Amino acid sequence: MGVEAGAQVARARALVVLRIRSRALAVALLPAAVAVILLAGAFSGRLVGPGWDAARWVVTPVAVLVLLAAAGIALVVARARPAMSPTVPIAEESAPDLYRMVRDLADRLEVPAPSAIALTPDCDSWLEDRTHPAHGPPLPEEHDDIAGAGKHAHRRHPVAPVLVIGSPFLWWMRVGELRAVLAPVVAGTGPSAHPDIAAARRFVRGLDAAVAVTSAPRRDPVSRAVLAGVGWVARLLLRSCRLHAAELERGVAAAAAERAQAVDYGLRIVAQEQVGLAYAGWDRLLTRVALPAWRMGRWPSRLDAGVVAALTELSRRDRLAEGFASRLGERPACDLLEEPGAVDESASLLAARLFHGGPAGPGPDWSPVDWSEYPEEVVDRKWRIDAARLHRVLDAMGVRPATGPAAPATGSPTLSRVLDHLTDPTGEAPLSQRSTGPTGDASLTHRGSDPSGEAPLPTRSPEPPPPPDDDEEDLTGTTPRSANLAARLSAELGREEAAATPRPSTAASPAPGTPATPDPLALWDDRALPLFPLQPPRTARELLADHLTAMICCAAMDTAGATPGLDWLDGPTLLHNGERTADLAPKILTLVEEGDPTPLRAWLAELGIRPEKPVRLV
Repeated sequence: MGVEAGAQVARARALVVLRIRSRALAVALLPAAVAVILLAGAFSGRLVGPGWDAARWVVTPVAVLVLLAAAGIALVVARARPAMSPTVPIAEESAPDLYRMVRDLADRLEVPAPSAIALTPDCDSWLEDRTHPAHGPPLPEEHDDIAGAGKHAHRRHPVAPVLVIGSPFLWWMRVGELRAVLAPVVAGTGPSAHPDIAAARRFVRGLDAAVAVTSAPRRDPVSRAVLAGVGWVARLLLRSCRLHAAELERGVAAAAAERAQAVDYGLRIVAQEQVGLAYAGWDRLLTRVALPAWRMGRWPSRLDAGVVAALTELSRRDRLAEGFASRLGERPACDLLEEPGAVDESASLLAARLFHGGPAGPGPDWSPVDWSEYPEEVVDRKWRIDAARLHRVLDAMGVRPATGPAAPATGSPTLSRVLDHLTDPTGEAPLSQRSTGPTGDASLTHRGSDPSGEAPLPTRSPEPPPPPDDDEEDLTGTTPRSANLAARLSAELGREEAAATPRPSTAASPAPGTPATPDPLALWDDRALPLFPLQPPRTARELLADHLTAMICCAAMDTAGATPGLDWLDGPTLLHNGERTADLAPKILTLVEEGDPTPLRAWLAELGIRPEKPVRLV
């Protein structure tokens, strides 16, 4: 360990953590020490008498129980599997240039090189200790004495942590920028190799893993009671170590940053700007582009390549990003990989698991989609599925097809049917301005006549879905018809999701010709997927707006020759005459909140979209 001030602070804090461990061990051994003294006094004849005998009878069983409890707690702490970040492992054979760059960087920093490299679908990089036996495959058995002796000697050497790199960095950053960004991270292997710091970190991680084990639900009351005691002790020790462990990590980070200042310091300042830009593009790509595909059972297989396209588009639109695209002529960091396409596909699948909860491998209901197929396979299909759901809900509500001289006589689904239903001819006040009933719920009954002059139809639904409290607040300010339709759409979508077959979390069998590789995700608990949900569940108002947008886009494609498209920053978009159409949100908001379709109908007429014509649904 170097002479950096942060390293000295980290070592001092590590010693405090180790002293806490020693004190805990001393407390556990104290009753046994007292019992040994009492028993030795009895054998020597110095501590005899009724009082000493009674003390021996009391202290000895207590000492045995404390020793057994301490041994059990130590066993749980030692065998509990510490948390490990889900990553895509990168073997040295598949990225020799990347490993060479990292080793050269470690040599320049005069620190141990990381033991391995892995990728994570996030814009961050860190070092991760994976020396626990549960984090790797079992060591091969040796049947000769020389091999066994070498194996035991090898175990005494500390193993360097694994370098985890954010996969978007490899595709967006240039080789020099990536080296500059990784310099402070790789420099952290120096303090991590110190025995005191490594021992303190292992102790804290073991306590954290023990708490996780004791918090797992169990049915056996005996094991639940025993583990409750183990958890109480582990939490007590964690609270004692919390402040010192945090200061230890700050000291290690400060020491790594100080050591890395001598390597590519000027380039690192420029590269940090790329880190923020990559994070913004990655977040936009996941929420606007990948999420709609994941919801349909498709996962884009080139997310990292999509980041480059998204950020290039951003540099074209935003003056603040000017000049960033000119870097694309330099060598990208993904060239350090032998097969960047296969790595990108693995990282994209892992991103789908973490942020959406998809299966671990492709399957009939979970298949990859290429960017060139995205408009037809995702955008078009999504719009038609939403439009079909909208008309199913209207059928269940008893809404009749649109009438008029241009309306189809077959009762086919049309945009006019939706617009006529949401048009408020009576000028009823929004939900926030209407009086509530005895229960405090606003009535959703249609009191006015239909635009066609027909008598109002009674609501027909097998399950009348009153909006939940949260949705009712969200629907405040909308017309009664919009609120009713939004609530029923939310209920219909909830029923579909509940009826969907749960997707398995185990990995699917590899495709023919694909080399079998160990699944790194089997080393972490995936029962709580998704681990990082991108967005909260959509509200009823948002669902209604999405379904109206889908219906309008279907009408535009079927009657005006529009086509589905992909915008790298905004996701699915409608193209008319090869150009992106104007934003529909204000016009749809006017229809939903005021029941006024005039702005939307004017927009439809401007683009030549005929709402009375039938549309094709899925």
